[in-house]
Amino acid sequence: MSHLSQILRNVPEKDRPRERMLQYGAQVLSNAEIIAILLRTGSFDESAITLAQKVLKKFGGLRHLVDASTEQLIEMKGIGPAKALQIQAGIELGRRLAKSKLEHHITIRSPEDAAKYMMEDLRYLQKEHFICLFLNTKNQLIAQETLSMGSLNASIVHPREVFRAAIKRSSASIICVHNHPSGDPTPSPEDIEITNRLLEAGQVIGIEVLDHLIIGDQNFISLKERGLM
Repeated sequence: MSHLSQILRNVPEKDRPRERMLQYGAQVLSNAEIIAILLRTGSFDESAITLAQKVLKKFGGLRHLVDASTEQLIEMKGIGPAKALQIQAGIELGRRLAKSKLEHHITIRSPEDAAKYMMEDLRYLQKEHFICLFLNTKNQLIAQETLSMGSLNASIVHPREVFRAAIKRSSASIICVHNHPSGDPTPSPEDIEITNRLLEAGQVIGIEVLDHLIIGDQNFISLKERGLM
């Protein structure tokens, strides 16, 4: 009997996700099994896989777990700070991997480029996040910053904060991006109003607002392409 076979035979039933991963690879595991591996252990009266299933059920599946806060996770019986952070670290690693090939010398040449860069960060969030991409004279990405979270309105997203951040980074231009948690990227009247206010401020300051993208679920709308700015 091989060393690996001896290890697998001695794996307790409650830890079988690790056994399956060793034998067949991570791609065969369910979402609950992957989370169970991140958790490493269960609680006093239930296995890691049972606890993982409860986590998914509480948050309505993997998609909504992405937006769970540390505090929300800790509220669950059997999830302490360490387990909560293990889950969040796994989610963050997946996000970074999705963007890793785009991280160096990013040039934004089109709305599609900006949407592709931001899509995985925004498509699953359950609150609206307003983000600015700051570009240099060659349309290369200098930085990005989340400037507000919550319901998007004129009082939350103020041109003063947007252009203060842009000036701080010596930006030549900016692209505004926000998500619609409903998954429908159709712009609201408030979206159009905010965009026009930012355009006017940018013209005064001398920093061009190239576009405002609204990200839905695997789709997006460019207000510039729609003739709304």
